[in-house]
This record gives sequence, C-alpha cells and structure tokens, in this order.
Amino acid sequence: MSSNPSNSIKNIHKLSIAPMMDCTDKHFRMIMRKISSEALLYTEMIVAQSLVYTNKKENFLDFNSEEHPISIQFGGDDPKILKEAAQMAEDWGYDEINFNVGCPSPRVCSGNFGASLMKDPKKVAKCIESLKNNCNLPVTIKHRIGVDNDDSFTKLNNFVRIIANAGADRFTVHARKAILKGLNPKQNRTIPPLNYDVVKKLKNFNPKLLIEINGGFTNIDESLEALNDFDGVMIGRSVYNHPLRWAEIDQRVYGINTKSKSASAIIFSLVPYIEKHLTNGGKSWDICKHLINLVEGIPKAKIWRNQISTKSIKKELDIKFLIELTSRLEEMGY
Repeated sequence: MSSNPSNSIKNIHKLSIAPMMDCTDKHFRMIMRKISSEALLYTEMIVAQSLVYTNKKENFLDFNSEEHPISIQFGGDDPKILKEAAQMAEDWGYDEINFNVGCPSPRVCSGNFGASLMKDPKKVAKCIESLKNNCNLPVTIKHRIGVDNDDSFTKLNNFVRIIANAGADRFTVHARKAILKGLNPKQNRTIPPLNYDVVKKLKNFNPKLLIEINGGFTNIDESLEALNDFDGVMIGRSVYNHPLRWAEIDQRVYGINTKSKSASAIIFSLVPYIEKHLTNGGKSWDICKHLINLVEGIPKAKIWRNQISTKSIKKELDIKFLIELTSRLEEMGY
C-alpha cells in the first residue's frame, strides 16, 4: 500500500486534477500521469452504496500502480456504508479518500448526497467521522461555497468548522454556489458566478486549515498566483479538454527539473499500456476518447483526431496504425 500521511498533504498536493464523471477514469489518469508525476489524481465519484453492494468491486476500485498519488472520491450519506467503503479504499491501496458534497446533479441530490448535503452539516460531520475512524488514510472533502439561497459566509464558515472538528484533513472549495433548482450540472459549472474572494475570506478566517480552491482555472500562471493564497489548486475541465496546456506542472509548480513532453512522446509512452488493454479484451475507444484531446492547435490536428476517433469507434484501430499516425506528429515536432 502506498499512502501519504495527512501531515504531508500540503507539500505534496499543490495541484490536483478534479474528479469528473465520464472523464477521470483510469485511462485518462494514466495519460495525466505521463504529463505530471506529482499532481494528485482523483477517481470519478463512486456511490458508496453501489460499491458496498456490488459483487464486482474491482470495477469501481481498480487502478494502475503508476497512478499514485491517487484519491478515491465517495458520494453517500450513510455512515455505516461509508465505514465499509473506507476500509475497502485503504485495502485497495488508495492514498486518500475524498467525500463529495459538491455535485449538483438532480440524480445525486435525490439520493440525499452531493451538494444538497451542505444543508445538513451535522450529517456530513458524521460521514467524515465514519470515514476517519475506519481507515488510516487522509480524509478530505469537496464542497461549494453555498447551495441555493443558503449561501451566506456565516453558513459556509460554520459548515467548514463543523467538518474540521469531525476530522477532515483538507477542504477543496469550488468557488461557486450550487443552484439545485433550475440549473443542470453543466450549467452549474458555469452560470453561478465564481467568487474567489469568499474562499480567500474562508482561508483567512481559518488559517490553520488546509484549503484548496477549485473553479475556473485555465492555465499554470493562474494556478501559481492562487497558490499565494491557498494551500492547493484543483483543475477540472481545462485539464481534460486541453491536457498539454499543463505539460509544465512538475517544473513550474513542484520545481522538478524535467522536460515537458510533446503529444507524440506521451502517446508513444502509452503504447505498451494500450497494447495490454487491447490484449485483455478492452476497446481502443476506452483510451482514445481521452487521447484525442492531446492533439490541438497544430496543422491537421482535426484530421488526426478524426482518424483516431473513426478507427476506434469502428473497432478498427490497432497499435501499428496508432504508431504510424503518431510518428507523423513526431516528424512535425509535436
């Protein structure tokens, strides 16, 4: 098992890649690990109840050893079920556990977890206590600055202090409130305005707490500036849609003397992984749907992406064809 004690969280996780449904599966995480050896990676949100009651737990828990450091994110509201989920996460070798109190999906909220739980800090505290008391991993929480009209700073600060007393090791704060009635999840990522000042005020009121900010960061310069005020920065859609914009994370954020990789170098380094996946019966599209985002802003990028996509969807892509196309990128210096 490879785990990071909570007293080292601040130094290790200056930048993290947000948990995103249908995005941050193990294949995308492998791509990101080729870009950065240091950034903290997250699973997609896993409903704790689904994990506990399934017979195929590996479908939820499986990850590649190269993905460390990696955090598993749980959604739920039942401390007893979260107890079992925490024990599984530790046994499986995750580095930390994150509890989701930020997802605005109607499907999630109808199950009384996600952002709707911010309205019940005592229940959240019991969930955090259950996670903390049943594993030796750091337990963190991701939440919004408010929900619907419950968005005063007093309520946010009260929520955070209750959860801190329950044992949360780090707070990842999405600097938007969640609007549960009238907006869908996609709209909740953009329409509620960002309010970094609220999160900065929260940090100033709670200087001893580890507070990471999330929401709207599009490049490393913005992230470095935010690190002057916060203990960490979480990046979401920008890193998924434009992964090579973040190719200098290790050098600029962590001070590691290493060269940033080109798109072709990253793809070539993934060939053994892709080959193994195909040999084990996996589909090329499982990986290529993430891989295509590496190639943008260069001559004939759209053609390259279309060729990869079409071949993958038709189940006609093989390693030889992928290497051939990637070699063309390399010849152009990409």
